[in-house]
Amino acid sequence: MKMLFAKTMALAIGFMLVSVTFLGAAWAGETLLSELDIEASGSLDVYNRYVWRGFTLDTDPVVQPGFSLSGYGVTASFWGSWDADNNDASNSDEVDFVVDYTKEFDDFSVSLGHTYYDFPGSSLYSREFYLGIAMSDFPLSPSLTYYHDYGDEDNGGGDGDYAVLSLSQGFDLVEEYGITLDLGASVGYNHELFITGDGGDFLGSIGLTVPLTENLTMCPSVNYAVPFSDLSDSNDGNQDNRFYAGVSLGYSF
Repeated sequence: MKMLFAKTMALAIGFMLVSVTFLGAAWAGETLLSELDIEASGSLDVYNRYVWRGFTLDTDPVVQPGFSLSGYGVTASFWGSWDADNNDASNSDEVDFVVDYTKEFDDFSVSLGHTYYDFPGSSLYSREFYLGIAMSDFPLSPSLTYYHDYGDEDNGGGDGDYAVLSLSQGFDLVEEYGITLDLGASVGYNHELFITGDGGDFLGSIGLTVPLTENLTMCPSVNYAVPFSDLSDSNDGNQDNRFYAGVSLGYSF
């Protein structure tokens, strides 16, 4: 019990220190970025496990920082996931680098991008192109995204395809303070992406958006992932249904 308490306290202290550092850096760079017409945003998430496209990649708590710069339709992003406990043998630490170009139209937007996945704990990596369309002005804000992983399996690549349809809707809870209830759902189709056959997954989520300052928000959420077909087959993907929960801090300017 004492060891668990110590780990929890260490994680909480580390979370606060990174948050303070992140906010200080954001404040210092705000004037320069605004002069260059570049937007910056960042996030710092903590979840009790790491679930991605129906795959449970880590059953330990994870810390997931992210940062992006956007301007003139182009966004360059960094995102990472780090095992905070190391009680399992998942070795899931990950660093992603993403370049995205998004073109805005009257009622929808189209995105084209590339992600480089690096797995530092295992010296493996993968690469992926994606193409997506989002309709934020439509009911439930539908989006459809297609991903093609062309990474060599010997190097850790998925060498497969994934398509996902996502829906989301926000509802005002406390309009005076901008607090909203956020509901989301997605269905994905997996064609030989880290599995040998065809499968898919469903993800449902419920959360809150709580503005803490003009630029800082806190978003706790609870999520439920359901893999199906070959992704849940014990002879192939062998994935289980999973609840997972966490909180995200987001900053933008």
